[in-house]
Amino acid sequence: MRTTPPPRDAEISFRRITALNVCEVSELSETLPDEQREAVADNGTSIAEGFCSQNAWFRAIYADEILIGFIMLHKGYDWDDGIECPGVYLWRFMIAHPFQKRGFGRRAIEIVITHLKTEGWRELYTSYGLGVGSPKEFYKSLGFEPTGDHYGEEPEAVLRFSDI
Repeated sequence: MRTTPPPRDAEISFRRITALNVCEVSELSETLPDEQREAVADNGTSIAEGFCSQNAWFRAIYADEILIGFIMLHKGYDWDDGIECPGVYLWRFMIAHPFQKRGFGRRAIEIVITHLKTEGWRELYTSYGLGVGSPKEFYKSLGFEPTGDHYGEEPEAVLRFSDI
């Protein structure tokens, strides 16, 4: 994996997980410090769960031609997936450690929101682990607000597009 960050103005794109990039996307999890690894599922596990779900949309995140992260959405109820969300749920999201704090994660979420708006969605849900390494402040900075509900031990948060 390339660890030299692309320029901050690099074009962010989402690409399918294929036989050509699945190993590299899975290995991105290894770039995270221990406290972050405990707060986010391993990409290999996420990819397997995504292929087992009829409601998952998942992609590798690239900045220009450099693989920088992974994203997975879940649309609709699916008891087999354990997702009880009335809309779109940001199931998994990670940016490899060498590329964090450069605005790439924020821009990736903004692209997703723009796309969801064109499909008529009005909100995006997620949940997150707490403690050291928690992405809580990142989601808060994007406008996500706690709903008071939980997914297991993780608090749920929602971003209402009318608020942004």
